[in-house]
Amino acid sequence: MLNDIVWHNGEFLARNEAAIAIDDGGWLHGAGLFETMRAENGRIFRLHSHLERLCRSAQVLLRPIPHDELPTREIFEELLARNELKAARIRLTVSAGSMIGDSEKDEQPITVYITASPMASHAAHTHENGVPVVITQHRVSPTDPIAPHKTIAYLPRLIGLREAHRAQCVEALWFTTGSHLAEGSISNVFIVKGGILKTPPLATPVLPGVTRATVLELARQLEIDTQEFPLSIDDLLDADEVFLTNIIMQIVPVIRVEKHDIADGRVGVLTTKLREAFRELVRKECGNE
Repeated sequence: MLNDIVWHNGEFLARNEAAIAIDDGGWLHGAGLFETMRAENGRIFRLHSHLERLCRSAQVLLRPIPHDELPTREIFEELLARNELKAARIRLTVSAGSMIGDSEKDEQPITVYITASPMASHAAHTHENGVPVVITQHRVSPTDPIAPHKTIAYLPRLIGLREAHRAQCVEALWFTTGSHLAEGSISNVFIVKGGILKTPPLATPVLPGVTRATVLELARQLEIDTQEFPLSIDDLLDADEVFLTNIIMQIVPVIRVEKHDIADGRVGVLTTKLREAFRELVRKECGNE
């Protein structure tokens, strides 16, 4: 069966042969990290950025992870080849390993797991016509130690996403306990006002998204003014344009927040410009067949 080969702790295995220890910290406590990555033409977009983010989070939350403990680019690409995939969604998961016993934290082995699956196709109208979003009732605390990290303790975000889907929306936006706009359940958020591209600063806290960083990079290249600045509900609702970013969806325009239309309910000029620039960058860095 295609897409049935995984990489687990140094081995390529059939999915049903891979197993996690019953005392693994990820299983017991949600003590783990993950990265979702985009592959096109059998190559992963900005793999180094994903691995660097994971290592930074591991330094804070788990233990320092040297690069030689993580899979190489060749391993990722071989996994794609074994699953006969060119365009794919890659997930790298790292958990704390055994957290039982008296071993020093820095000496504990980690569990590393990679899966590859076909890239889900988002309907063309999602990108062309934009999407509606809701605002979740839940809040992000600036003192939450895991808030700015991509951990496997993901249930709160999935609960928010479920709220959105029940309302026939694609995403739920989160605010902080101090009423500042943070991010989506699975995305970063940008607004455009008066020709200026704005997004919440990392210290909000928000996840340092790879796509988020790439959009800011592209905006500078396109000479679009950018600001990383605390944003309020009024800033969101009064925006000329709003869009979401993540590595799978790329750039998705938002045309409605709850029952409030953004501007005239149409996809904005800067959103379209950045979306096209992002797609071109992916094609360039991943190569063309």
